[in-house]
Amino acid sequence: MQIEALYSIYKQYPKISTDTRNIIADSIFFALKGANFNGNAFADQALESGARYAVIDDAAYQKDERYILVEDVLTSLQDLARYHRAQLQIPIIGITGTNGKTTSKELLHAVLSQRYNAFATRGNLNNHIGVPLSILSIDAAIEIAIIEMGANHLGEIAFLSDIARPTHGLITNVGKAHLEGFGSFEGVKKTKGELYDYLQDHNGTLFLQGDNTHLIDMVSFRNINKIIRYGFGADNDVIGKLLIANPYLAISWKERNKSAIYEVSTNLTGSYNTENFLAAIAVGLHFEVPATLINQGIAGYVPTNNRSQITKTDRNTVVADFYNANASSMAAALENMKVLTAVHKVVILGDMFELGDDSYPEHAIVIQKAKELKLDRLIFVGEEFFKHRSAEAEFYESTTDARKAIQDLSDSFVLLKASRGMSFERLLEVL
Repeated sequence: MQIEALYSIYKQYPKISTDTRNIIADSIFFALKGANFNGNAFADQALESGARYAVIDDAAYQKDERYILVEDVLTSLQDLARYHRAQLQIPIIGITGTNGKTTSKELLHAVLSQRYNAFATRGNLNNHIGVPLSILSIDAAIEIAIIEMGANHLGEIAFLSDIARPTHGLITNVGKAHLEGFGSFEGVKKTKGELYDYLQDHNGTLFLQGDNTHLIDMVSFRNINKIIRYGFGADNDVIGKLLIANPYLAISWKERNKSAIYEVSTNLTGSYNTENFLAAIAVGLHFEVPATLINQGIAGYVPTNNRSQITKTDRNTVVADFYNANASSMAAALENMKVLTAVHKVVILGDMFELGDDSYPEHAIVIQKAKELKLDRLIFVGEEFFKHRSAEAEFYESTTDARKAIQDLSDSFVLLKASRGMSFERLLEVL
């Protein structure tokens, strides 16, 4: 089926389903394949559960006109999203980065929603499937959208940019993550920089952290005409300052060459989040959101999904920050522990995944940084950290072992930081 014909059906039934466990009534089911399943085999079930059509790529499963046969289901989903994007006449802000992209996306949405009917990527739907699904979730009522784009291999941001076609863009930062796929830190910069390439080639607007030397270097050899800078230095268009980080953040900010200074208290911890606030402020100002509404959006944002999320239990105060972890986000989280005031500070760190050949030295660096803090208790969890075990800290090979060891922990401010696969929510349960 030609994409125009498929789009005509989508306009009638503009909801997409990909999982028969959560079929949306009158949606189009895309029978995606995975490593351990063939979506074509679930087409019957999808239709029985309320889907209007099923897009399949195996003729053996086609029974009537409700089964739309295409050459490849995933490619058709992506092409449909491209076609839909071409019909949309709204600004789309593409956002990527090693750390902070989801928090920044949500802050941008909180600010822009004060004035616009804004859409933002839901959850972490930021890959080759999630971005098309996000684009296809944008209806005629949406006035502006923020699309998060993730990557772990070269070329992915270029591919996702071609689908989302951002008019504006933001890279939060670049750091050592997914090195198995990128090959090196330079590979990270090259891939994330593909968003800059797209903005350069399509005369887009860039929001730049103007104090970040890596990002400045990435911009220096590209020809991007419209750049709005935010950061801490006086040369930025939006200038911010961290006022309080104990544990919730309060910041002040102003526009360059203007005298008015604004202050806002937040529900986020982690001094590293200050630049995420400034990004949202810069975006809000660009789209003419008044300063009072910008602050209202920031103050009202409450983090979820274990990203810089403070949880007060019966016995401890815990920073749950174990949705993801890499070398740079670990360093930032440890730096934040320095500025926090607490009688007893405890850090529990879990393995960082997908670091490839750099895993051993990067885990060693994290251990050294953590030891320098001289905390009341220092705990490392996972096979990679365990390779560096010594008498200077506690080392546990598994989350199960660590869980047993921390059951008596009380009256402490605790940082929980690890890659998602370490299942640190099991530790939070006993703290």
